[in-house]
Amino acid sequence: MHRKWLVSRTNPGYIKYLSKAASVSPAFAQVLLGRGIKTPQAINDFLNPHISGLSDPFEIDGVKTAVERIKHAADTNETVLVHGDYDADGLTATAIMVHALRTSGIDVHYFIPDRIAHGYGFNPVAVKEAKRLGATLIITVDCGITSFDAAACAKKEGIDVIITDHHEPVKKIQDARCKVYDKENHASFELPEAVAIINPKSSNYNSECSILSGAGLAFKIAQALSMMHDARCTIHDYLDLAAIGTMADVVPLTGENRILVKEGMKLIHEGRRQGIRTLKSAAGLDKRELRAGLLSFTLIPRINAAGRISDASDVVRLLLSETEGEAEGLGSWLNRLNAERQKIEEAVYQKAREALRVMHDERAIVLSGEGWHQGVVGIVASRIAEEFYRPTVILSIEDGIAKGSGRSIPSFDLCGGLAGCKEFLLSFGGHRQAAGVRLKVENIPLFEKAMQRIVETALSKEDLVPSLEIDADVALSEVNHSLIREIAMLEPVGCSNKEPFLAARKLEVVNPRIVGNNHLKMKLKHGAHSVDAIGFDMGSTEVSGAVDAVFTPALNEYNGNSYIQLSLKALRPSQ
Repeated sequence: MHRKWLVSRTNPGYIKYLSKAASVSPAFAQVLLGRGIKTPQAINDFLNPHISGLSDPFEIDGVKTAVERIKHAADTNETVLVHGDYDADGLTATAIMVHALRTSGIDVHYFIPDRIAHGYGFNPVAVKEAKRLGATLIITVDCGITSFDAAACAKKEGIDVIITDHHEPVKKIQDARCKVYDKENHASFELPEAVAIINPKSSNYNSECSILSGAGLAFKIAQALSMMHDARCTIHDYLDLAAIGTMADVVPLTGENRILVKEGMKLIHEGRRQGIRTLKSAAGLDKRELRAGLLSFTLIPRINAAGRISDASDVVRLLLSETEGEAEGLGSWLNRLNAERQKIEEAVYQKAREALRVMHDERAIVLSGEGWHQGVVGIVASRIAEEFYRPTVILSIEDGIAKGSGRSIPSFDLCGGLAGCKEFLLSFGGHRQAAGVRLKVENIPLFEKAMQRIVETALSKEDLVPSLEIDADVALSEVNHSLIREIAMLEPVGCSNKEPFLAARKLEVVNPRIVGNNHLKMKLKHGAHSVDAIGFDMGSTEVSGAVDAVFTPALNEYNGNSYIQLSLKALRPSQ
C-alpha cells in the first residue's frame, strides 16, 4: 500500500543547541524534539524514568474514598469480590487488586466474566456471586464505568461498589463529530451509582494518570494502600503486572506509563514472579533479552488466549501462583490455547477476506458471518483495518444477534462514530481506536450505511492514505554505534513513543538479493560509507538506481561478532 512520507523538521540552530546542551547527537536531538521533548531537563527526565517520579495516587478523584472504604472492610473483616475482565489488562489488574487486598488482611475473591456467556463489563451475575460469598463490597477493575444495571443490582442487594475503570464514560450529550466535552465536573457524564468511581476520564483531572490502563489504575490503588501506615504491601510487588497490562492495552508509553513499564520490565527480566517466569519459559524466552515490544508478540497473546476461547479465571491463578508445579501446568495450558487461538483466528480472517473480496471506495468496512468465533473478531478487525487502512467492524452472528469488535485508524474516533449509529445498536462501548458492538442481524445493513456516511463526513480521501512518520533525516555517516546506544535509551517503545524511523537520501544499492522467506538484503552506500540493510518481507520491492530509505538502525549479532544493520521500513527511488 502506498504511504505518504512525513518528515519531522525542526530549526537546525535549535537542534545544534539542544544536541550540545543535552550531550546527545544532532540526529537523536531531532528524534526527541519530534516527540515534544524540547529542553535538556525534559530529555533527562524522559531518558531516565524512575519510580520516584510516580504521582501521588490520592490526587486522582475517588481514590481517598475508595481506600477508606477498603480500610473499613479490613477493619470489620468483610468479604470483598474483585470483578475483573478477560483480557490481559483486566487480568493483570485483577491480580494486582486481589494481592493488594490480601496483603491488607482482607478475605478477597475474584470474578472474571466469560466473553461469550457474559460479555464485556461489570455483570449482574457477579452480584449474585458476591451475595453467595457473603461479600459486602465489589471492586471492579478495567470495567464498570457504563455498567448501570449491575451497579443498581448491587445497591438493591445492599452491596457497596467501587468502580475503577479507564474506559470512556457515557456522555450526556453524544455527538458523532466527536467534540471535546466539558470535564469540569461529573455532571457531563452519566455514571453508575457507586461508593467511589476512579476514572480520570470522568472528572476534571489533567494529570498524566488520565492515560493509565486498567492495570495502571489498579496499581494506583495498591500504591495508595501502601502509603497507609498499617499497610503491608509494597508497590514494587506489582510493577511487572502493571507493565504487562499497560503494554497489552496499547496506552501511551509516556509519563506514568513509561515509569511503570520501564521498572516493570526489570522484574520481568529477573523472573521475580513464578507465573511470569513460567510463561516466559513456555514461550521459549528463557535466554532471550525481553524488551517491552516483544511482550505484544509473546506473553500477552498467551494471556489473552484464555479469555478469547476459554475461561480466563485460571490466568489470575497463574499470575498469583507461588508454586512451580501449579504455574508450569497453567503455563503449558496457555501455550496450547494460544496455538488453538491462532488457528481459529486465521480461519475467521480468511472468511472475512473472502467476504470482502474487492475494496471499492468504501470509507468503512463492516463484515459479518454466522458462527465466526467472538473471541478472535477483534484481532481480525485489527488485521483488516491495518491492511486496508479503514475503520473496520467484524461481527459474529448467532441466534439473530450480531456481536463484534471494531478497530480504527488514527484519524477517526470509532467510539464517537458508533454513537452516531446508536439507533441501530443494542449496545456499544470502548475507546477512540477500539470498541465493541451488539445489534440485531436485521439492522446490520442500516448500521453499515450509517457508518459509511459518518466516516465519509469525517474523513477525506487523503485521511485514508497511511503515512510513514519519519523522525529525522540523517546522513549515512551519522548512523554509528553511539546513535544506536542513544536510540536504545528510548525503551520502552510503543504507543506515543514508537520505534524511531530515520531517513537517508540518494543511496547506492550494492548487491541486492532475496534471503530467507522473501526478505530483501543488501548494502546501502553513500560516498565512503556503507551499511548492511535488510527489509523483512520486502522481496518484491524494486531497487534500481539511487534510492531513499527509511530504517531503524540496530546491532546484529552473528558468530560472536556485532555489526550495524539497518532494519528497512520503506524504499523509493530518489527524487
